[in-house]
Amino acid sequence: MRVLSYLVTTMLLVYSGIAMSQTSNSSSLRIATFNVSMEALNYLPSALGKAQKPTGHELAVALAENHQQIKNIAEIIQRVNPDIILLNEFDGNDPKHQSLKRFLSDYLAKSQQGNTAVNYPYFYQGPVNTGVASGDDLNNDNKVGELPNDAYGYGLFSGHFAMALLSKYPIIEDEIRTFQLFKWRDMPNALIPINPDSKTPWYNKQAWSNFRLSSKSHWDIPLKVNGNELHILASHPTPPVFDGPEDRNGKRNFDEIRFWTDYLTPSAASYIYDDNKHFGGLAQDKAFVILGDLNADAIEGSAIKSGIERLINHPRVIDAKPNSEGGKLQRNNNANAKYHTAFWGMRADYVLPAKAQFNVLGSGIFWPKENEAEFRLIKDRAASSDHRLVWVDLAFKNPINK
Repeated sequence: MRVLSYLVTTMLLVYSGIAMSQTSNSSSLRIATFNVSMEALNYLPSALGKAQKPTGHELAVALAENHQQIKNIAEIIQRVNPDIILLNEFDGNDPKHQSLKRFLSDYLAKSQQGNTAVNYPYFYQGPVNTGVASGDDLNNDNKVGELPNDAYGYGLFSGHFAMALLSKYPIIEDEIRTFQLFKWRDMPNALIPINPDSKTPWYNKQAWSNFRLSSKSHWDIPLKVNGNELHILASHPTPPVFDGPEDRNGKRNFDEIRFWTDYLTPSAASYIYDDNKHFGGLAQDKAFVILGDLNADAIEGSAIKSGIERLINHPRVIDAKPNSEGGKLQRNNNANAKYHTAFWGMRADYVLPAKAQFNVLGSGIFWPKENEAEFRLIKDRAASSDHRLVWVDLAFKNPINK
């Protein structure tokens, strides 16, 4: 595991606007998730011209170009000004994290369109399963080890579609738990994909024996927030599509989400082991926030809906149900549209805090209306991302202030 602290010298100031409450003080905490689409395929036209396959250097090239789409992403983050934010789909194949450092220093730490620059002194970007060759034939095309389909997680190189956590508060480095290597077979009653024609398991014995549950990883990252311990539970499950009638991605998505449901349930968590072979879940007295693009909606979409439904209704979880007027107006005949977090029409991205330890002060989705000046930041996928930044404001019920 690797944790790095990265300091930039910009003074922290509070952005107030677009109906957003003040944050960055001792009594409130703004936590966000944002699938930023900062992955190689998004930068092929500018970085590699007509090349068909990425090399893993595309994000670094785009960052060096003073890229307008990345500037827009940074502006959105500056406008919302979260204290803690998970970035999904931020490529992470460089062990020195040069791309993440450049995003911090050259984009977030510099004012975008007059907005106050933002400083995240701490970050975590650990290894993920995307683009890691399994050595098995996972898509049953009789070709072994081909990327991206035979990787443990869909990706064209190791670290494709990775994650990164940015924080204004210190990370408790020695207590991070990662679950990148946890085997799907080791989850009791796992949803094993079955070929409906032959009624046999989709994966052969060797592939199933080796298969990792996390398409990226599951992370439990503890932070120290003014003397309070906070666990960020971060993940990015596979989309429940791009498969066949065996529903291998849908079942994996369900079990990736189920992992957190079990992790929060002491009676169900004994089977879980981290990458250091320590067993068990999160104690009842621990404060947490579940973050990530979970690729599932309890009402719409192709996911096995009971998985995300069980998580958002877990007795330890608050679902603040962030919403936006902009999303609602995009599909005004859809009662669920105000909760959408992706432009293609689904709630996919979640910030789910602990019920026992937090009061919810507010929440929202950065989705300006078409008649607002900020709409330029999300007017299409090329403007920033196909997802929206989602945030929740919290206060500890029984804070320790240090």
